[in-house]
Amino acid sequence: MAKRISAALLAAVLAMLSLTACAARQTPDNKVTQVQTTVASADEVIPEDNSTFKLCYSQADSLDPFEAVTQSNQILAQLVFEGLFSLDENYKATLNLASGYRYEDSKTLVVDITSGIKFSDGSTLTAGDVVQSFEEAKASAYWGGSLEEISDCSAKSDAEIVFHLSTPNNYAHNLLVFPIKSSDGDGDFPIGSGRYYFATEGNETVLKANVTESFKPHLTTLHLENIASNDSIDNAINIGNISFAFRDLSTNSSRKISANKKLVNMNNLVYLGVNNKSGITANASIRKAIALAVDRQALVKSAYGGFAQAATGVFNPQFELATTALYESTADVNAAKQAIAQSGYSNLSVSLLYNAQNTDRRACAALIKQQLEAAGFSVSLNAAATDEEYFRLIQSESFSLYIGEVKLPPSMSLKAFFTNAGGAHYGIDTGSSKAGEEYYKFLDGGELGSFLLEFSNETPYIPLLYRKGMICFSKAMNGDMQGRCFDCFGNIENWYFISE
Repeated sequence: MAKRISAALLAAVLAMLSLTACAARQTPDNKVTQVQTTVASADEVIPEDNSTFKLCYSQADSLDPFEAVTQSNQILAQLVFEGLFSLDENYKATLNLASGYRYEDSKTLVVDITSGIKFSDGSTLTAGDVVQSFEEAKASAYWGGSLEEISDCSAKSDAEIVFHLSTPNNYAHNLLVFPIKSSDGDGDFPIGSGRYYFATEGNETVLKANVTESFKPHLTTLHLENIASNDSIDNAINIGNISFAFRDLSTNSSRKISANKKLVNMNNLVYLGVNNKSGITANASIRKAIALAVDRQALVKSAYGGFAQAATGVFNPQFELATTALYESTADVNAAKQAIAQSGYSNLSVSLLYNAQNTDRRACAALIKQQLEAAGFSVSLNAAATDEEYFRLIQSESFSLYIGEVKLPPSMSLKAFFTNAGGAHYGIDTGSSKAGEEYYKFLDGGELGSFLLEFSNETPYIPLLYRKGMICFSKAMNGDMQGRCFDCFGNIENWYFISE
């Protein structure tokens, strides 16, 4: 169902992008040691383990997937609840609780659910549970942002749910990964159909394995340790007080974890917002020059310590639509200077706004200043001392450039940039943006190549990199631990501890 660039349009795109010297995307150096874990041989018997594995959670926070505000409790939901679809590391959706789906028209998605699915309490999952879970997810702080492009849903029958889209998008089914919980649960814990369920042992809250023919884990009981602060979680995994944790690497302290670890891809785009409305950045050639002058690979390595990947195109590099690179991962200073010459500007003074409370963006700003000055720009840094000041300056569009970050939904929707309601639209004239116009045409059946061509011509914003997260785990654990952003516990049924 994915739209493809026609051969003619692709040739036109490549011709128009001659200044960018397009190249294949490069994988950044990975500073995280990839751990070789032991996998049990076929004839080796691994006993059940109901005492060793420990996870952190916040006792003060809710265990309800739509009310939890801490990352720890939100991650637990991946074990207890399931979505209609699952996403792999390339953001490709596969059926989970859903048995099939179809787009009846550009704004109507119908999903069939598998009959006979049971919650952990033995009750049957119904279309009503899906509808209620969607409504709670859409109203929640954690899930609401990614579900904005679905206006509502309803049960067409006991086995069919209809989702109405606010904007056409053939990848809207990627959004249906929100947790489905029982609408009848009125006990101490919310009830799901996942691999584990909440229970109490003595005075302790635990996760018990929901053992089935297809899920027979070695870890039958997961113990929950009440740990509140992020720094305490990092310390707990380092010293072995917990066995596993997911860290989104939004703080430098998490990068110093000494436990075993593996990076996971995320959809957090760090970008340069550009004032398309005033100053020299209102000139498209100047915006293109800035995009060409940036060395994304240097930002990944130096500002983000290797915990990111360069954004050389419009979409996440793992996503199937990311087939055309618009920029080199390294700076193309000569092409940037050609674009400057085409602009006709000689006074190349710009300001760069960033949030000084974020150490990554502070380092990023210093590097971008150097990179732009190498191409001939004069850059003044504007460090916002607080989050409030940073957002005020962005919303008032008091910038030439700003360093921003947006968590894009798994449908890869770019509405955050091309609608006035989007959190990343500042500086873009959404009413007259040709790139925005072509983007919405693409969503409704138009050519991807036309959008990419107009995006390159206009450069309404500048993609820089996608941050990565990390799963970290005890050095005593084995089983070739695999995890991804939407399922950190990907193959937990194979995990076990080394025998003493």
